[in-house]
Amino acid sequence: MMDWLQLLQVNQHSALTSSPYRSTYERDYDRIVFSAPFRNLQDKTQVFPLPEDDFVHTRLTHSLEVASVGRSLGKSVGETLLKENPNLSRKELTPYDFAAIVSAAALTHDIGNPPFGHAGETAISDFFKFNDWGKVWKPLVSKEEWQDLINFEGNAQGLRMLVDKSNGLQISNATLAAFTKYPRPSFVPQQDTKRRSQKKYGIFVDQLEIYQSLAGELGLIAIGEQSWVRHPLAFLVEAADDICYSIIDLEDGCTLGLVSVEETTELLAGIIGSRFSAAKLKEYPSKKQKLSILRAMAIQELVNQTVLAFLLQEDGILKGKFDQSLTETLGCTAILEQISSLSVNKIYRSQPVLEKEAAGFQVLEGLLEVFSKAIFHKYHKPEHFSGHDRSILRLLPETFPVTDQLHPYPMLRCLLDFVSGMTDKYALLLFRRVKGITLPGS
Repeated sequence: MMDWLQLLQVNQHSALTSSPYRSTYERDYDRIVFSAPFRNLQDKTQVFPLPEDDFVHTRLTHSLEVASVGRSLGKSVGETLLKENPNLSRKELTPYDFAAIVSAAALTHDIGNPPFGHAGETAISDFFKFNDWGKVWKPLVSKEEWQDLINFEGNAQGLRMLVDKSNGLQISNATLAAFTKYPRPSFVPQQDTKRRSQKKYGIFVDQLEIYQSLAGELGLIAIGEQSWVRHPLAFLVEAADDICYSIIDLEDGCTLGLVSVEETTELLAGIIGSRFSAAKLKEYPSKKQKLSILRAMAIQELVNQTVLAFLLQEDGILKGKFDQSLTETLGCTAILEQISSLSVNKIYRSQPVLEKEAAGFQVLEGLLEVFSKAIFHKYHKPEHFSGHDRSILRLLPETFPVTDQLHPYPMLRCLLDFVSGMTDKYALLLFRRVKGITLPGS
């Protein structure tokens, strides 16, 4: 059984750099806010492409909202846990420590997502599966490394960015573990599909040793040779994300006219329950005001229900037996499923979203092709290394490794760091330039 004291411990570096004015976990949050990977989220798609309507969310605004909901969840859970576990109080832990861990992890939950949303993940995977300049690397990497490449996963990319020393984050082990919703690598001999934490993977092969050490220090239960149960607070991070994208994607769809106000009101009223008043809602004259009050009340109700669900399942979570989404256990789960179904049909498959996805496939495949071809020629077919290849490689970051002895997998990971870290607009602009469609300054 996992122990809260061990789960919340800070690593040595964090303890040495803590401040009397903010906790280690609050420092995690601050460092993330000021980091370049987080800032790049301001121009990455949430659902709708490069939105001009300022009421539609980007990855940045979505992440800030998830962090806000996560803070509420963490603080409420922490208050109860501290009352029930005197040992935690004696270690000078406060509800704000729980809040800071969950909010910091929630703030970064999308930090590894590539341009163009989840379609970008598929586009990167498809490049290595189907494009000749992607498949050329298969004989040069291990089967575990190849599995990473043909199944690009934003969660694993996020962990890679958080532990990358060049980003200067150095966040605590507790926050890293709370961030990791899927604590396993891409290649595992046996995958338990009944466990939510095994649904995807969250660790690239070159971060596996780091996570193994982290899991040992925090006392995470192993469920296989290279798989672990989640850190308990990861369930709250996931719930915060589930709550926000369910409610706010619906709000955005209504704002853009894809879902009617009446249908949106009916669904959100079902979550709000007895607190909903049609008469009071009529007092708000604009659609924007109506959606705002409905959203706030629905999220508050979901937060309350999620806190109760977590506390009910705490023993099973600590024993590693409970392994499903908390939002699948709520009293209003059926309504959340209705919202999800409606969102798929009317929002995620709407014309603007489908057009964005189609463009994303073209852009990311095009960028990966020109860079992959140039890298392969330079290191493996130097007789074909052309002036065009040389010009393309000069577009890579100054920190890109350039040693002839480098194993292909780390080099490809650095290429994917570069491409997946791009904003939507920059990826589109660079694609046009390398393809000769537009010139700098034009």
